[in-house]
Amino acid sequence: MALAFVPSDAAMLAVQAGVVLAPRRPPVIPRLQRLSGPAWALVPIASIVGVIFAIRYMSGTATGLTYLALVAVPILAAAALGWAMRGSKPWFALAAVPLFVLAWADRTTLVGQGAATLLSALSCVTLGVLLSAVTPPRWLKLGIVLMAAADVWLVATDLLQSPNSVLVAAQPPAGLPQLQAEVFGTVSMGYGDLFVAALLGAVLAHQWRRQWQAAVLTLVIAGCFDLLFFFINELPATVPVALALLVTESWQWRQQRRVSVALRRPSMRADAIPRQAR
Repeated sequence: MALAFVPSDAAMLAVQAGVVLAPRRPPVIPRLQRLSGPAWALVPIASIVGVIFAIRYMSGTATGLTYLALVAVPILAAAALGWAMRGSKPWFALAAVPLFVLAWADRTTLVGQGAATLLSALSCVTLGVLLSAVTPPRWLKLGIVLMAAADVWLVATDLLQSPNSVLVAAQPPAGLPQLQAEVFGTVSMGYGDLFVAALLGAVLAHQWRRQWQAAVLTLVIAGCFDLLFFFINELPATVPVALALLVTESWQWRQQRRVSVALRRPSMRADAIPRQAR
């Protein structure tokens, strides 16, 4: 019996918020530092627009992405467990093996779907940490917002639905798990929806308090946003992540402004004291 929409959606939203919370502080890797630059901020928007138009106009793209995900996702998930996420340990990487086995053996059950979704989520954590290591934070934040804007445009113009359906329907051989998109119960979520969450978590990972605030905001905003599913069938799930970023940036700006004003006040008062003749 299929899981109802509300618990299915709640589980997927919890995974997305967890992905925001998971990334560790991006490490300083000299080889990656030499490649750093603002151009990497184009990766998020290219990952959604490029994929959608490639599937639409190039036959076989969905199949190719299915094979790519089948190989890359478990490896990246192992990297997250062993290196890229908070609390990671090298030997934790071995947990990717039973997750893949569950996703394969029980692919038609909630257990198998949950394992496949977790593998995809963990792989996004690794990608988020790597991309944040080579992209200046301000530019990566802009890339997150642009990705969400592109997602809204694709959904509003009906350019997303058909290619996304083709991608979700693509089947790997031998009954292997589908890792190119996330399905749990009666709800599906695109890989990019978790990828953008990982980017948000990684860009805020140097400030633990802001990272968990962003994770909670993502969950709350997404929960409210998904009420629209009672009226429409397709929503851009990157939007709650971008909104959480904008809210946290607004809070940070206001806090810095208050500190700046507070620092000015003593000097203003000192200037206002009239000098006395000796």
